Amino acid sequence: MARLPKPIQNLIEAFQRLPGIGPRSAARLTFYLLHVPQEEIERFAQSLLSLKKETVTCSICFNISETDPCVICSDFRRNKEMICVVENPIDILAFENAGNFHGVYHVLGGAIDPLNNIGPDEIRIHELSQRIKKGDIVEVILATNPSMEGEATAMYIKTQILKIKTSFDFAQDKQNSKLNNLKITRLAHGLPVGADIEFSDAITLSRAIEGRREF
Repeated sequence: MARLPKPIQNLIEAFQRLPGIGPRSAARLTFYLLHVPQEEIERFAQSLLSLKKETVTCSICFNISETDPCVICSDFRRNKEMICVVENPIDILAFENAGNFHGVYHVLGGAIDPLNNIGPDEIRIHELSQRIKKGDIVEVILATNPSMEGEATAMYIKTQILKIKTSFDFAQDKQNSKLNNLKITRLAHGLPVGADIEFSDAITLSRAIEGRREF
């Protein structure tokens, strides 16, 4: 069996470490790039380098952006009283492409998954609780994926929010009247069970956000 040149073998192995890329796909991508003009290769390489160097995590919602706060959190036209809770930044892209949600987001950074040792402390539930405790939120939309892990995460967050609500004496704390009436909603039917939000089309997401229900 002929040995591949070291640079080719190294790139094939690098591609294989990406999700969804098997040995054949990795080899096809590598040999495709081998015949691409040098200028395009350099632009591709520069894009990879800037991916980490020129992006930051928003300190408010934990979305990936070029600025902190991100463009969504700093947009005065967004409804800051409505938070859509998602698992990953790519889910925000799906909702923004749907175009009918005008609130803000909170990125958990994953979902509760005991089989992979991911508990509530490994994702940004505490940070979400801190945002809610400020008393400025009127609705929390739980937009975790319709999977076992996503449903477990949504249920846990709901429990935590209810604990926050019961911990305040609303009779003496007038500022928390919004918190007292805070709605917890879950995305409506339209997203197939077991599917990921990032692969949903705009029409399905629009129907899901419009038909959300009490949770």
